[in-house]
Amino acid sequence: MFASFMINAWIAATVIAAVAGVVGFFVVIRGSAFAAHALPLGTFPGAAAAAVLGVNPLIGLLVFSGLGVIGISQLGQRGRHEIATALSFVMLLGLGALFLSMTTEYFQAVYALLFGEVLGVSSSELVPVIVISVVSVALTAILFRPLLLSSVSPELGEARGIPARRMELLFLSILALATAVALPVVGALLVFSLMVGPASAARSLTDRPSRAVLLSAGLSVLTVWISIALSFASDWPIGFFVGGLSAIAYGAGRSLTWARSAR
Repeated sequence: MFASFMINAWIAATVIAAVAGVVGFFVVIRGSAFAAHALPLGTFPGAAAAAVLGVNPLIGLLVFSGLGVIGISQLGQRGRHEIATALSFVMLLGLGALFLSMTTEYFQAVYALLFGEVLGVSSSELVPVIVISVVSVALTAILFRPLLLSSVSPELGEARGIPARRMELLFLSILALATAVALPVVGALLVFSLMVGPASAARSLTDRPSRAVLLSAGLSVLTVWISIALSFASDWPIGFFVGGLSAIAYGAGRSLTWARSAR
């Protein structure tokens, strides 16, 4: 389980899980679960575009992440936020279908982007993963207080000079970076569960934001570590354990919240 070929998997999974936990806290308190679900699915076709153009897939993921952020933020100014997210999601998937039709060598890689390929992370891929992850966490730390205030009370944030639309754009940008870097490792279908499950449980365990962020990151890392160990022992896909454990964490958090409310 700690053989040389597994070292990259442990490092990449730990870094990405920590970022998912930090960003996931704000996904939960802002009620942005749909965006956290739509952005990864709308971003993965960018890797198909990169394959057509012959460039690094990470570049395509970042470009499509940017397109998703622009689409959601611009369309959201003129209508309901969830509708803007859905329209941007459909637009990006349509472009992805177009790019996939232009290549016959990418279908196996599409499966990896949907469900993750943590064991396929090479040493050369670790550097951009770590760099982008550090940038995402650093931006979250810098914007922590205004982002928290804007999430809890947008009206109070506006009164204190924190524009809600600007904070929404900045948050979506951080979310896009986190999902783009996580896609090749845990997959588009599991980024959502890794962000929402541990963060929901952490929010139920403490009312202090800073402690909840650290707890969310810790639970997310623990989820990935247990998933890798169980996958190694059972030879089952890592994605199955990531999704299952994240769902258990979410359910435990909701049950604890319900129990407190019942008292």
